[in-house]
Amino acid sequence: MTYHHLSKKIHFMLKQISLFALVGLLLCSAGCNKKAQTSGETGYRDEDLIITSDQYDLPATLCIPDGEGPFPAVVMLHGTGSNRNEAGNGYVYASHELASKYRIASVHIDFPGSDLSDADSTLYEYDSAAKAAADAADYLAGLENIRSDSVGVMGWSQGGTIALLAAGRYPDRFKSVVTWSGAPDLMKVGLFSEEDLEEALEKGYFLMNFDFRDSVKTSLNWCEDVMGTDVLDEFEDGYKGPVLAIAGTADTTVDPAQSEDIVDASDNGKSRLILVEGMDHTLNIFSEEDKHTLYKVIDETGNFFTDTLK
Repeated sequence: MTYHHLSKKIHFMLKQISLFALVGLLLCSAGCNKKAQTSGETGYRDEDLIITSDQYDLPATLCIPDGEGPFPAVVMLHGTGSNRNEAGNGYVYASHELASKYRIASVHIDFPGSDLSDADSTLYEYDSAAKAAADAADYLAGLENIRSDSVGVMGWSQGGTIALLAAGRYPDRFKSVVTWSGAPDLMKVGLFSEEDLEEALEKGYFLMNFDFRDSVKTSLNWCEDVMGTDVLDEFEDGYKGPVLAIAGTADTTVDPAQSEDIVDASDNGKSRLILVEGMDHTLNIFSEEDKHTLYKVIDETGNFFTDTLK
């Protein structure tokens, strides 16, 4: 396709973009010290490490249950502008709870431009992110105390987008999938404006701005992926395992109807939709001191993975 035709196509598709504001996520990041940290009596240990993917390295935190394995395991993927620990350290809570309560190991990774990643943020796009998820699964499967045939993937917001793509493109890697506030159609979220795309067409990237972190250089390739990739079509065609989609009725960032679409794209009898009344895009993690909604979602996730990663 010529640049002229691509530009015409992009301008046509821009008419469909809904310009919603991204919710401000206040992120708390844990440090990386590259050595294991035991939790004492809590039932898990954390280790910061680096996973090598095709185009870039992935800073990661591995969480392993105490005791003897082998254990099932999960790859955790973060969303737009976030990092491996996720909003309010949500993935830290989740990984510890999955390990101590459900005996499930996990690894959560930084995509390019996030927290400890040294990779240029413009390297983040659908192909490389899905491959990074598969490489993280391969890392887990290669560990002596992990059951190599019992690896799942989960993603929050755009992390859910990548989890669905990774499952569709690498179905042999993942036995089950979970999405939190999943967004298979990012066009409906409105992450960039017409002016942003004009900038990307001119420079190869635009600056995505946030209230809670520095701006992120976001590539034209990513824009084209968002506009031109039918994530649910790839997921439905490529993946036959179960999916759990969890969303909140008070989510004003990603319409919970997108989670309904995720489950509708699956023919697996164990696939489920859970809509949590009054839950926002960040699982009420900033509005509830005891984080009871977050723990409810973690429990649903843990029960699902326990059942589907047998």
